Amino acid sequence: MAGQDSISQRHSNQQKRDRAWPFWPVVPLYPYGQRPTLMQEVVPGTIWTFDQYQGIFYVVVPIRMTVVRLQTGGLLVYAPVAPTRECVAMVRSLEARYGTVRYIIQSTTTGIEHKVFVGPFARRFPQAQIYVAPNQWSFPLNLPLSWLGLPAQRTQILRDDQPLPFADEFDWATLGPIKLGLGPFVEVALFHRATRTLLLTDSLVSVPAEPPAVLHLDPFPLLFHARDRADEAIVDTPEARRRGWHRIALFAFFFQPSTLDTPTLGTAFQEAKSAPDRSRRAYFGLYPFYWQADWAASFEALHGGGRPFVAPVLQTLIFNRGLQEVQAWVDQVCQWQFEQVIPCHLTAPIAMGPTEFRAAFATILQPQTAQRDRPLPTRDFAFLKALDEGLVRRGITPPANAATAPQDVL
Repeated sequence: MAGQDSISQRHSNQQKRDRAWPFWPVVPLYPYGQRPTLMQEVVPGTIWTFDQYQGIFYVVVPIRMTVVRLQTGGLLVYAPVAPTRECVAMVRSLEARYGTVRYIIQSTTTGIEHKVFVGPFARRFPQAQIYVAPNQWSFPLNLPLSWLGLPAQRTQILRDDQPLPFADEFDWATLGPIKLGLGPFVEVALFHRATRTLLLTDSLVSVPAEPPAVLHLDPFPLLFHARDRADEAIVDTPEARRRGWHRIALFAFFFQPSTLDTPTLGTAFQEAKSAPDRSRRAYFGLYPFYWQADWAASFEALHGGGRPFVAPVLQTLIFNRGLQEVQAWVDQVCQWQFEQVIPCHLTAPIAMGPTEFRAAFATILQPQTAQRDRPLPTRDFAFLKALDEGLVRRGITPPANAATAPQDVL
């Protein structure tokens, strides 16, 4: 038994080293210095996804990188994740069979969780050419791309009107720029013709009823949010994991869903004293959430049978600033005959084509005429709408539909 324990401990220590991410203070999100990776084959021998997860106060959601095998040899990487030793080893296993990583796509301008890993990932694959979405920006200083960790000699802007070396296998379309105040929103969609697969970043999602597979690598966040009170024990059951995921999803999409009440700080600290687990991992017993009896109905509306939709944050704070840009992009994307969509978050792949894609965006593009299937409850948008009004009032973002002019590219 002692020998088995020793082997198990060595394996655990090696796993921690392989999953270590020492640069986590740049974006200090859970799981901080540990970034487990789940690799899954979507199209045999052609497309693979690499899922990690991140969050605040255990509100964790998957973040995804997609790797596509090129017919001419080698690999294309869309939206890199943290290049831990474990993640890089998985990519190397594909390189050994199909050739080196030739292209790396940074597909957005606003999602720091997508942008922060591109430079480190590119350094692990020095032979790859990097293509970044146009209109890149940084805050608080608008720095050149080379100052943001992207090697200048290998980095180019991904433009719709120029030939690119992977154009024989892919089409691409740029959403935006949509002017937001600090900097524009841009997302690049990539269509792989051979597999009829559309790659997206944040513009469309589908919420699964079951916890995403990568979250089972560390179920503690699911179990943490499965409780109704601070004095409940953290117990691992399939139902607890499912309930925790449903609540995490409501947090992630609405920030403060209508079915959630929060106690005063004093009450929360008082209740923490009776928590069974007062360890650092359990935030010393702090659990400042009171879920109303009908919270599950809010999740069912969010899940909507798995139908794809535009995330509430994008509906309320971003896309309504550039409806013309969104419409033009949707029209362009719907010219492609895709059959499945792989976004950077949650369910993947999503079985859908141009008709379903257009219908998902009708909610914001034709709100008066769209036939909405399982609409999101208006009451759950209250916090986001108040946030939007506050940002406009302070001059941080422009009013809806008021700013669609492009900005200069770095």
